[in-house]
Amino acid sequence: MTSTRIRGAAGRLHVGEQIRRALWVGELVPGQRLVEQDLADRLGVTRSSVREALLDLASDDLVELVPNRGARIRVVSVEEAIQITECRSALERLCARRVAEHADEAQRAALAEVGEQLRKAVAEGDFEAYSTLNRGLHDMIIDFSGQAVARRQLERLNTQMVRFQFRLAMRPGRPQESLPQLLAIVDAVTSGDPDAAEAAAEAQLAGVIEQLRVSAPPNGLNGW
Repeated sequence: MTSTRIRGAAGRLHVGEQIRRALWVGELVPGQRLVEQDLADRLGVTRSSVREALLDLASDDLVELVPNRGARIRVVSVEEAIQITECRSALERLCARRVAEHADEAQRAALAEVGEQLRKAVAEGDFEAYSTLNRGLHDMIIDFSGQAVARRQLERLNTQMVRFQFRLAMRPGRPQESLPQLLAIVDAVTSGDPDAAEAAAEAQLAGVIEQLRVSAPPNGLNGW
């Protein structure tokens, strides 16, 4: 059976992609142990491929390698989440500006459509759909910007933030509060106003930071 498993670089890449996807959709949670043999059996790869992939993920701060205990999904504190969001803000402002300057008509129409879907989701109280659309809007702006370096860095940062993004989006009243901020980004980008697009992206992520701060428990940022 081992002979049919994916080996080498292909196995390493497959494991990394599957763990990133599982983090993104919430199948893996912070602190969860990653057992090499279990992953190898489930993903159809060799154990060495799993080990190499875990090293890659550890270098991206997604996995923590604990001496004598193996690997686990790294826990991100609220304090670190705030710092990550500050970094995201700088990169997403750049992307929003570039999209406002260079997006074609099809891209602007696609962003406007997401804006309408966001309105509908809030009006219907479908906050799970709103969370997915929120994330999708950010992904589209990053993709349409053509800024490949920013995209790679944001993919890494955003994967670490999944837990917080979902919790904030599902908090009572948060969608109604953040909707105008997201629509301001859409309006600025689709109207081709780079200054307004950058300012709107900054304001939206400043709102995320503020929500992270007020959500921190009384015993400190690390305990959330």
